Amino acid sequence: MNRPPAPPAVLHTPGFAHYSAAWSPFHNTRLAVASSANYGLVGNGRLHLASFGAGPGGMPGLSLDKFYETQDGLYDLAWSETHENQLVTASGDGSLRLWDIMLNDLPIRAWQEHTREVFSVDWSNIQKDVFISSSWDGTIKLWSPDRLHSITTLQAHTACVYQALFSPHQPDVVASCSTDGTVKIFDLRSPSYVPSGPNVNNFTKPLLAAALTIPASGTEILSLDWNKYRPWLIASAGVDKVIKVWDCRMVKIGPEAAQTPAVGGICETQFVGHEYAVRKVQWSPHRAGLLASASYDMTCRIWTTNQTLNGTHLLYIHDPHTEFVMGCSWSLYDEGFLASCGWDCKLNVFRPML
Repeated sequence: MNRPPAPPAVLHTPGFAHYSAAWSPFHNTRLAVASSANYGLVGNGRLHLASFGAGPGGMPGLSLDKFYETQDGLYDLAWSETHENQLVTASGDGSLRLWDIMLNDLPIRAWQEHTREVFSVDWSNIQKDVFISSSWDGTIKLWSPDRLHSITTLQAHTACVYQALFSPHQPDVVASCSTDGTVKIFDLRSPSYVPSGPNVNNFTKPLLAAALTIPASGTEILSLDWNKYRPWLIASAGVDKVIKVWDCRMVKIGPEAAQTPAVGGICETQFVGHEYAVRKVQWSPHRAGLLASASYDMTCRIWTTNQTLNGTHLLYIHDPHTEFVMGCSWSLYDEGFLASCGWDCKLNVFRPML
């Protein structure tokens, strides 16, 4: 008989609904949470820094280390891959801010190029000196923390870009998803994306041409993620409540991609079970076939690409949240722990019974 799962460790931040959580790539107990007052509709935001460790009675617990106030809501964050104390946040006012958690109050750098809400940021874990942002203005921007302006802008979609992520296998390959129902893959080595001089900045002249466009859904795609073990496998999910796993091996990579962009992608698997829109998907960094999802149905779920004994792909449901679950994040060091966060102003860290 299986033991019941242990209760999650919980951090409550009253008045600030959570949009995103991420574990530090340097410290196995450190997390950061991007949050907003009034559910992100109006008002300020907060960046929370938390530690996960032994609490009262030796049970795992969460403690709030510090927080930073921002003038507008925060929607996403990404830890630096080169500096253990730095991370970048995405804001509703279109700005990006770089923080050093050893300093108080003010960010060490800020950028204001997007014309609408910035909804995602991602730091490259291969080419570790760059990160990308995506915005409701339809663009994706490539940045270096040492530069005052963006390096390149992609006019990725005709509508909101909810998320953009570097491939964990190819340093110049980026995937994005949008309100238009598509997943797109871009190759930054394509001639149309390469700046023509050492000081050239393309942020005033957005560039086009995806190497591959996947018509993933007839409704909005809210999230995607690259599989960490299979280079051309992408999961996508959104308003239609279905998580789809795509094989994108037909994509062309290299200079020829801009001349002959492809449309397609093969849907390998579908995970069905969420009752409302799926807000976040993330592949496990430890197991190739394991995927976590967060949904407006107030649950965080874990799926496998292999069918279970009862014929489904669902392995586990985490349902203590009392509002929309907006984010989920696997621990990078301990495969047993998953963090979830939501509009109930709570960050949960739990060990699912798999």
